[in-house]
Amino acid sequence: MKTAITDPALLPGAFEEALNGGDVEGVLALFAPGATMRTTAGEVIAGHEALRREISGTVAARGRLTNIPRHTLVGAEAALLVTDWTLEVTAPDGRRVAPTGTTANVACRGADGCWRFSVLNPLGTA
Repeated sequence: MKTAITDPALLPGAFEEALNGGDVEGVLALFAPGATMRTTAGEVIAGHEALRREISGTVAARGRLTNIPRHTLVGAEAALLVTDWTLEVTAPDGRRVAPTGTTANVACRGADGCWRFSVLNPLGTA
């Protein structure tokens, strides 16, 4: 995925499309340099390689994401994105599970005018 995101409200859909397509590089392109992510297990990770491991693991578990954007609030060069999600994955025991939640994500506009995630928190306010 090489699409430039010029509207932050489009980030959840771009993330879903890239992840469901198994496009690890496409997902990673949606993160700003120095981005941080809280995993669904509650671990906070940062840095390109940690994000790559997390996304690659989700792809390997045959992750299938559904994002339903709730709202996007934009101010200055930042945006708060609240999105309901379901992520169907294969658990280590082989069962398919489908946890759900609501994100509280922050995106920033880069010098190139494109929006990227700087903080991903799929656990919302938890």
